[in-house]
Amino acid sequence: MAYHDTYRFGAHAGILNSVGHMLLLKRTYGNKGWSTPGGSVEPGETIHEALYRECREELGLEVQSVTLTGFYYHSVNNSQVAMFRCSLPESEEIRLSHEHSDYNWFPVDELGEIQQVRVRDAIEFRGEVISRSF
Repeated sequence: MAYHDTYRFGAHAGILNSVGHMLLLKRTYGNKGWSTPGGSVEPGETIHEALYRECREELGLEVQSVTLTGFYYHSVNNSQVAMFRCSLPESEEIRLSHEHSDYNWFPVDELGEIQQVRVRDAIEFRGEVISRSF
């Protein structure tokens, strides 16, 4: 890939509740599937700025305790995704944007195969950022 070529780049939040279930949002666009909060990094943004912006837009909240845990290349759509382990403020309610119709907390073993890998890497983070390809 040359310097002038483009590909997708995103930042996503891995957010666990008190019983170890992962927060997923149901999209109102595309395949209308479930995904972790987050989205594309805009030109001029850092990955952290993108994560905070996307979570504010999608959850109506500021994520906390943000830790970069992994980078993942997804060959199916030629994208790189930065995964962060985060938490939510305890006293605030999630307020979904028009991009999502629902949210739910899922046990990690009920997630899709790739989601499980990214989420387990975030949960088990011990100070070394993981890099994987799918």
